[in-house]
Amino acid sequence: MLRQADPVVETPAGAVRGVRAGSGERYRAIPYAAAPIGAGRFAPPTPHPGWSGVRDGTQPAPTAPQPVRDFGRLDMTPYFGPGWVPGEEYLTVDVHTPAADGGRHPVMVFVHGGGFVTGSSRAALYDGSAFVRDGVVLVTVNYRLGIPGFLDLAGAPANRGLLDVLAALHWVQDTVGAFGGDPGNITLFGQSAGATLIGALLAAPKAGGLFRRAIMQSGTGTGAFTPEQAQRVTAAAAAALGVEPTAEAFAPLPDAQFLAILPALAGLDLRTSTALDPLAGLSPFSLVLPVQPADSLAEGPAADVDLLIGTNTEEGHLYLVPQGELESTTEADVLTVASRVDADPESVLAAHRRARPGATPGKLRSAVLGQALFTAGTTRMAHAHARISGGRTHLYSFGYRSTALSGRLGAAHTVELPFVFDIADRPWLHGDTRLLGPAPAPAGLAAQVHGAWVAFAATGSPGWAPYDPQRPMAEILGSRLPEG
Repeated sequence: MLRQADPVVETPAGAVRGVRAGSGERYRAIPYAAAPIGAGRFAPPTPHPGWSGVRDGTQPAPTAPQPVRDFGRLDMTPYFGPGWVPGEEYLTVDVHTPAADGGRHPVMVFVHGGGFVTGSSRAALYDGSAFVRDGVVLVTVNYRLGIPGFLDLAGAPANRGLLDVLAALHWVQDTVGAFGGDPGNITLFGQSAGATLIGALLAAPKAGGLFRRAIMQSGTGTGAFTPEQAQRVTAAAAAALGVEPTAEAFAPLPDAQFLAILPALAGLDLRTSTALDPLAGLSPFSLVLPVQPADSLAEGPAADVDLLIGTNTEEGHLYLVPQGELESTTEADVLTVASRVDADPESVLAAHRRARPGATPGKLRSAVLGQALFTAGTTRMAHAHARISGGRTHLYSFGYRSTALSGRLGAAHTVELPFVFDIADRPWLHGDTRLLGPAPAPAGLAAQVHGAWVAFAATGSPGWAPYDPQRPMAEILGSRLPEG
């Protein structure tokens, strides 16, 4: 039964009913594009036709088709959310606002991670309560994943998941004012694959004027596949499905069939005569671009956008510790990984050994993964942005070590997220197999990190000096506890 207290917002597409949540209001499952059905899964996003009456925005949306992800002993449910919740209308946003009152609050638009194959706005880690408390309108975005989102197919536009995020930004520009947000002060932020998508938008001419600031958490400006690499994935997918590698041939197939063949795409060798594997074999999907975003920023809006960018100090631990591979890794395993990501693997390993004297093979492997997947591409993006933007770049390094898995998880990929969203005290994040481990979060760290993100969204400064390519220093966030 409709409660009189439920807020209703008039948008250009129709009215939406939300709920009062804590210190603000929340509106869920609002479509920013038409449902991607059948052949439409391989087409650009199109405007939603709108609706009559009042749309129910009190329940979460379906999610993009996606496989189950297993991270061994570590419970990553708060990051991945419920997985695939079937339903046609999943190109949606959630809006969490202090009040849909015509105010002019800063807007932050979050793009989730998940290796281009998983994730959604339903993940518990993306709770917007703290942002709303601090006067920010938070918008979280769902986009196409996996084969519908990123497989390069003849007869279909490339990077359809990226086109979805671009369409969502247009929706935000046109609509967020109705929710109390300022369309002239939009910060686009994301983590992992989401941050990598943001890097591409910084180099995309069509993204000009859609956002004023950007935050890239543990992403990269050098993670795109070349067209040649992408075609290897396409050929493997078409062979596994028994169809031609075209959008027309893929269109009649059900999403469940696309998910079923994903194991056949795992571990493909994407090294070519001109490129190494930018994702080190961890995902068969990425952006497909002829030039890496870090090398083409001048073509997009990057020069006019403030950028906050950084990584965690032990990113690679997420891919080794929960599976028990930090201890079982051999020297041969380290060399194999280094060979995937660098043309001179012996030199790469020598450099890591000099930086980490006495490190075990597992820790060397983690360092190689972290550098190749995130740190190198982040540094290159920071350098490139600083050169063209004139002091609008801020770099951070997140060093707090989670005590999960007997203290071994450390400052791994994703560990900064509870601090960004200021939810590090939630009980479901603590315990030996939970993301932050059994130890309580350090007093004040979430307030520091979250506060820096909010300050950056409001003013363009997180509270420390801009990045200087001549003296490349990062702001350290989180005390470095001794390694477990």
